[in-house]
Amino acid sequence: MYILGLNAFHGDSSACILKNGEVIVALEEERIRRIKHWAGFPIEAIKYCLKDAGISIKDVDYIAISRDPSANVLHKIKHTLKNKVSVGAIFDRYLNSKKVKSIKSILAEEFNIEANEIKAKIHNIEHHRSHLGSSFFASPFEKSALLSIDGFGDFTSTMTAIGNGNKIEIIDSVLFPHSVGIFYTSFTQYLGFPKYGDEYKVMGLAPYGKPIYIDKLKDVIQFTDDGFFKLNLKYFKHHKDGVKMSWESGEPDIQSIFSDYMIEKFGPVRNREDELTQYHKDIAASVQKITEELIFHILNNLHKKAGIENLCIAGGVAQNSVANGKILKNTPFKNVYIPPAGHDAGTSIGSALFLYNQILNEKRVSPTYSGSMGSCFTDNEIEKYLIEKKIPFKKYSDAELYDKVTDCIINSGVVGWFQGRSEFGPRALGHRSILADPRRYDAKEILNLKIKRRESFRPFAPSILKEYTKDYFEDADNVPFMEKVYLIKESMRNKIPAVTHVDGTGRLQTVDKLVEPRYHELISKFYEKTGVPILLNTSFNENEPIVNSPENALDCFLRTKMDMIVLENYVVAR
Repeated sequence: MYILGLNAFHGDSSACILKNGEVIVALEEERIRRIKHWAGFPIEAIKYCLKDAGISIKDVDYIAISRDPSANVLHKIKHTLKNKVSVGAIFDRYLNSKKVKSIKSILAEEFNIEANEIKAKIHNIEHHRSHLGSSFFASPFEKSALLSIDGFGDFTSTMTAIGNGNKIEIIDSVLFPHSVGIFYTSFTQYLGFPKYGDEYKVMGLAPYGKPIYIDKLKDVIQFTDDGFFKLNLKYFKHHKDGVKMSWESGEPDIQSIFSDYMIEKFGPVRNREDELTQYHKDIAASVQKITEELIFHILNNLHKKAGIENLCIAGGVAQNSVANGKILKNTPFKNVYIPPAGHDAGTSIGSALFLYNQILNEKRVSPTYSGSMGSCFTDNEIEKYLIEKKIPFKKYSDAELYDKVTDCIINSGVVGWFQGRSEFGPRALGHRSILADPRRYDAKEILNLKIKRRESFRPFAPSILKEYTKDYFEDADNVPFMEKVYLIKESMRNKIPAVTHVDGTGRLQTVDKLVEPRYHELISKFYEKTGVPILLNTSFNENEPIVNSPENALDCFLRTKMDMIVLENYVVAR
């Protein structure tokens, strides 16, 4: 049985293929199009997934799309009438729902066939059920409490549930216009980070400030006795105008969500070019702090209702790795699973898994332990490309390769590391990574100067051999997808300054030898030479989507000052 899962006509468009319930390939459209958070219909990702699976669109049995225009329709009508929503917002929603309903005709046109040649039955899976499916059905838990939390999808922002076997039972939800994601995004825009997906910058800026504006923010977002929250809508305009998003040339763009009342209460909006003052840093710290407290508020109430020690989380807000790392200390939960793509791209997998398990009533398959589900390239393809481009290279054995790469890193080099399948999700996990020495105090400056050219306050991540995690981090559990931030032990911070954030934390990735044997071996060689079982890991890109192909990787290498690029066992050095 083949299921094609889609996140379409929304930011972070993606596609995946399930074969008998197992994800065999998943890819974000942005990786091929080279436009961050690409929105629209993910036709290039679909083509790659079908080719990789060795099938055609005619062989697909089911298509699952992570949107259901019929969901919450009565609530939509009631809200529209009550709030006199603008005609433009209503028309935008109508056009988007029409696109969602026309999947078969779009596919037929793209593959130059008749629509009736596509045998697949199409299932619209509600957005948050897709998020829940992406987490629970991929987790190792037979039974778990579930939380989906983001901006909006199908008129819902937050959903709680219980997962049991191959079924998910919804407990409760928070509907439009109330949303933690909208709250966080509005202050992201207010702080001068207007691009779609910039929320992580506020999270990175927060440790430079103090959360001294919590009381002011409690007028913006209010905790409720039912374990949820509500927004003070005076600070926002989305409930009247909708969340206006356009994607000209594929790049999603969201208009400002906050109202003039927010400016009146919090002061002038920061422009992108303006200096980041202490006030801005303190606002960021306060927004992050109250968001964490709200997540714990929701989770503590969920635990009371579910009475289960396991927790699965997904949704855009579940990408807040700082909050994720504090869940076990601030709630009664004992185990947490967060998928590698907790954001909207992951709903392509989630909708397909929800269909397979919940609707088709099939038996769950193995948990997801690796986030590497995307594109891959053979040695022949890599060598042919390098020869065509007349790029000098040398091919090494594994042992020679690990030795040469670690020597380069130890000698202050910056290495582009490209191997195996690309990661699905926003984190580079040792397949499309840039690597450096975590012991160097100047590593951040070197990376920002040579390659990344990004804000100086943004941290770099440590990839650590799983077996040494407790030697370096306080109370850290397994973190395979770089989805949690933990305190680095004070005695270790001077050993790894390049991956220690200003507040003494690190967004770690624990590298398991059984799951990531090549990356584990590389770090082990570095450990053998330095006594430090960690490499600095950042995504292989330069203000663009993470590289997808050898061509993307080589382009990034040539236009930056990277010292070495590794394509499988092929090395190109300056």
